[in-house]
Amino acid sequence: MPADRPHNVRENLVLAMDTLRTHKIRSFLTILGVLIGTLTVILVASIFEGLDQQMVDAAQGFGTRSLFIYKFEPGINFNLTREQRLRKPLTYEEAMAIKEECPSVESVGVEKFSDGPPPTAKYKGLEMVDTIFRGATPEHMRNVNADLVDGHFFTDLDDLHRRDVTVVGADIVTRFFEGEDPIGKDIEVDGHSFEVVGTLAKRKSFPGNNSNDNVIYIPYFTYHKLYPNSKENLITAVAFPGKVDAAEDEITALLRRLRNDKPTAPNSFGIATAESIINQFRSIMSMVVLICVVISSIGLMVGGIGVMNIMLVSVTERTREIGVRKAIGARRSDITWQFLLEAMTLTATGGLMGILLALFFSFLIRTLMPSLPSSVPMWSVALGFTASVSIGLFFGLWPAMKASRLDPIVALRHE
Repeated sequence: MPADRPHNVRENLVLAMDTLRTHKIRSFLTILGVLIGTLTVILVASIFEGLDQQMVDAAQGFGTRSLFIYKFEPGINFNLTREQRLRKPLTYEEAMAIKEECPSVESVGVEKFSDGPPPTAKYKGLEMVDTIFRGATPEHMRNVNADLVDGHFFTDLDDLHRRDVTVVGADIVTRFFEGEDPIGKDIEVDGHSFEVVGTLAKRKSFPGNNSNDNVIYIPYFTYHKLYPNSKENLITAVAFPGKVDAAEDEITALLRRLRNDKPTAPNSFGIATAESIINQFRSIMSMVVLICVVISSIGLMVGGIGVMNIMLVSVTERTREIGVRKAIGARRSDITWQFLLEAMTLTATGGLMGILLALFFSFLIRTLMPSLPSSVPMWSVALGFTASVSIGLFFGLWPAMKASRLDPIVALRHE
């Protein structure tokens, strides 16, 4: 590399910055597309990063050894097939069969619920209409890592004798029992009275779901007594350490046999783990992110075309200047680098502005919408800046080469 190359680079950067200062409005409009493209890429990446961490925290909060078994795949389901909708529900007896016949399974629980609208909960004139009302075995509460703040879980005896007791979530406590001890109090749900024997700690919520803490659990057979026509069951199982895959295989084989699934037919049920739910979410979100990145890349391309047009105009405006530089000894490479650096400085400035705006909007999202987490990953900042500089390099190449090929004599005669 020639000894004077660093000096030339510094000189060209100074010239590029002078051009930006001289034509502020034109320069800003030129880099607007690059700014918007960079902003969009980083903002999408930051929202995805935040949602991904929220999903991981929420799913793992239910236990990394827990398995969730339902009549179709637990997790995110957009379009259920007719066959899935018509599947018969899982039964309590199938859950007990898993407990007895699957050696890799440590614990089995069952949760019973209805497909109908949520019931209204009442206490001393206060009401909640968005509650989640479920019947559950004591094992289910432990299987999903439910943590108590006060009181105790209902017991096997409570379940066996169908007692009217309940364990409630943190939102129920906040709504009904602010300033008083909920233990021993009676709340009314769907016209039935239940004594509160325990309260649950707040749980981390899944993306787009803030209803993990408005739960009201009663014993499984109490729920069955009150709603004998309710058939839906969610089975939860906890595998022994290191035996999650073995437990899943054993449960699959057993349920296929109990539910008379034909050898060539798919499973008439679904099994999910925290890991599979996370992977399912990431698969969907990666497609969303890809679409957003493709759309935002259009902004970068538009910005690049704008830079190329402005640089071509700049070459025409500065033809005489180019002739003078060549006349006093500037090489073609010097002229090329002068205009390339100017184009890259333009787009890099747009990229930096996009990064700063993305950081600001990410902070704003976290502040104003806590349910939509946002965390800017460093790789997205590096990618956004690299893409913006690359746009300047690519689209500035033709104007730079055009400038370097000008005949100095013709250029000096240009008015």
